[in-house]
Amino acid sequence: MPTETGPRNRESVGEPGRASGPGRTVTRPTRVLVVEDNRLLREGILAILDREPDFAVVAVAEDAPSALRCVPEAEPHVVLVDASLGDQDAHHVVEHIRQAAPETRVIVMDLLPVAEDVLEFIRRGASGFVLKEATVDDLVHAVRSVAEGRDVLPSVVTGTLFSQIAEEGESGASPHVSRAVRMTRREREIIDLIAEGLSNKEIAKRIHLSPHTVKSHVHNILEKLALHSRLQLAAHAHKGELSTDGSPSSTDQDSLPPEP
Repeated sequence: MPTETGPRNRESVGEPGRASGPGRTVTRPTRVLVVEDNRLLREGILAILDREPDFAVVAVAEDAPSALRCVPEAEPHVVLVDASLGDQDAHHVVEHIRQAAPETRVIVMDLLPVAEDVLEFIRRGASGFVLKEATVDDLVHAVRSVAEGRDVLPSVVTGTLFSQIAEEGESGASPHVSRAVRMTRREREIIDLIAEGLSNKEIAKRIHLSPHTVKSHVHNILEKLALHSRLQLAAHAHKGELSTDGSPSSTDQDSLPPEP
């Protein structure tokens, strides 16, 4: 088990999942970067992930500077980040990772997260959270879910997180901005499905589009609303700032762009 910080053996780069070639189907593993300053925890996480055939731990890092150096070289699909990196601000680490690699999704590992902390990580671009007391199955499930486009929250905070976002009104765009943004009917339909907790692949199957097309729609929606993650988007839908019946709000019915 390697204990040094840095890239490990490289695997083929590309989206996690399956890719067809002439006469064969190749499984692309989910590429994972682990950022953990505790050596025992780091090696334990590596041992767990290395047992899974659909995961490839491509790099490990014990501090923020090492993690940020690894991201462009290792090209991970998912980064596991310890919420307590000594005297380093893990919120900034998450933000810098997302800025350097917008397609990379980040899971934060914490011992006992509070809603305020989780909310701040979401604002910085995190897509999931895993409690350090979670089971092996919980960790593996979280990595797979986030790699597939889902967002994962610990049950101890899900009851309060959306309500806190609604109360503070700070999840990226004000109600007035949200109502003024022009959305296509397709985009509103996708917002509704994200609010239901569906992944991009599940949405694609539901509305008969390719996963790539759905991903493009989600990217456009986030840009229009100045949001950073699907969690923020789902929170907006739960707040009622966005239509939750797939139809345009009355404020922009007449100016709605045509469905693509």
